[in-house]
Amino acid sequence: MARINLLPWRAKLRKERQRQFASVTGLSVLLVGLVMFVVHMHMAGRIDAQNERNEFLNKEIAELDKRIKEIKELEATKAKLLARMNIIEQLQHSRPNAVRMMDEMVRVVPDGVQLTSFEHRDTSIKLDGIAQSNARVSAYMRNLENSPWFADPRLDVIQTKEQERLRISEFKLRAKQTLPKDNQSKQAAAETAP
Repeated sequence: MARINLLPWRAKLRKERQRQFASVTGLSVLLVGLVMFVVHMHMAGRIDAQNERNEFLNKEIAELDKRIKEIKELEATKAKLLARMNIIEQLQHSRPNAVRMMDEMVRVVPDGVQLTSFEHRDTSIKLDGIAQSNARVSAYMRNLENSPWFADPRLDVIQTKEQERLRISEFKLRAKQTLPKDNQSKQAAAETAP
């Protein structure tokens, strides 16, 4: 039988397979590295794009916040102007009331009573005067009570003095201003009208 030595051929085949394995492994590592680089670049690009979107949204949100602040300032200014307009309208509606109240004041003063001082604050009225007698002061208070423009008269002080050989009564009283019912309904309607 012939003896054939296959060792050099097998060694050569083993070396060839090892070289192929090394080249395939190297190519695989290179291909995996290339794929990982492409995926990394793609993900970095998407992250950069999202960061740009976020930055754009933040700028738009800041711009909208400025506009919202301006709108709130305008609404506050509008509310102040509307409040001023309401006050002016109320003053316009109540302007004739002062004249009517003064006219009524003249009508309720009985003979023998003179007013020396008149003070009006909000709805409170303070009256000082002199009368020929205490009965005249009582009549004046009844007239105030019966008037639609005045309510709740209260006598603070009454003093009897002698002046030029005549006895007079000095008085101080308070009352509240009211509106007649027809004026109240007109004023309420004017205040609720737009």
